[in-house]
Amino acid sequence: MKKTLAEIASLVGGRVAGDREIIISGLDNIAGAGEEDLTFAVEPHIEEAKTSRAAAVMLPEGEPAAQDFPKNALYVEDPRAAFAKLLEIFTPKLEFAKGVSSKAHVGKDVKLGQDVIIMPFAVVDDHAVIGDRVTIYPHTYVGQYAEIGEDTVIYSSATVREFCRVGRRCVIHASAVIGADGFGFTTKDGVHTKVPQVGNVVLEDDVEVGAHDGIDRAAMGSTVIGKGTKIDNLVHIGHNCKIGPNCLIVAQTGISGSVEVGHNVTFGGQTGTVGHIKIGANSVYAGRSGIIGDMPEGQFCAGFPVQSHTEWLRMQAAMKRLPELMKKVKQLEKELAKK
Repeated sequence: MKKTLAEIASLVGGRVAGDREIIISGLDNIAGAGEEDLTFAVEPHIEEAKTSRAAAVMLPEGEPAAQDFPKNALYVEDPRAAFAKLLEIFTPKLEFAKGVSSKAHVGKDVKLGQDVIIMPFAVVDDHAVIGDRVTIYPHTYVGQYAEIGEDTVIYSSATVREFCRVGRRCVIHASAVIGADGFGFTTKDGVHTKVPQVGNVVLEDDVEVGAHDGIDRAAMGSTVIGKGTKIDNLVHIGHNCKIGPNCLIVAQTGISGSVEVGHNVTFGGQTGTVGHIKIGANSVYAGRSGIIGDMPEGQFCAGFPVQSHTEWLRMQAAMKRLPELMKKVKQLEKELAKK
């Protein structure tokens, strides 16, 4: 695809400074951009973009460091969001034949919506419901009585087990498992006995589930992932959790069973929680946080056990001084011993 910088500006509502008619044929990052590419830069990378090979650079409107830019510039309010929109426009759309492949298996009493795409070696088991324009990639499994909402995409080798419900416009990436049994056992005389896990998982609309994620079915009732929540790869969410809308859950996070999470909560990578706690809305937990109890709303925390991010930074700064302080203490002890 080729467009002038002026045409691109009209697509993202931007302002051109420089050659409006220069041709843009691709998009790339600052280091990889060539002489016909558009890239974007925000602080602290604006200085680096000045020496890139890019034909033009998308920059934040009103940012002092972006003024008097030496290359063709496209000023927008939010370069990241505008660049993401352009990526969708410039990336060729994948095309698949609509319908059910002859090499797929569709069980009895399955309800298929209009314009579905079910690729070879996918399995849709008995009594499942597949909404309009759903795409199911090869080697996926949709269990009995499962429901998949319209415009959802399920990538290769993912599993949506029996009775689970997936909303509209969801994305389930490769090898994710929706509805594995929750980790529930009783122990007597050293013997572990499985507690039947008879609930399900409900993904509300616009949820994205990363590759190799595991979201466990409830023992009873539902494990719920709220509308618009986005989950990175390699995340585990235990049985009976209730995750609120618009949360961000970053890779290798583990949320134990029966945890309730409010809306707009961000969990950094490798965050972990104990079970049966409530985590308030509009909060951020930095990577490797350890959450061991109920948390109020509006927190910015870090560390294990979790604490205020400011306090954690002070503690980390103090820990770097420990070797020096230990030397001073030993020296003082020697001087006191001489008296």
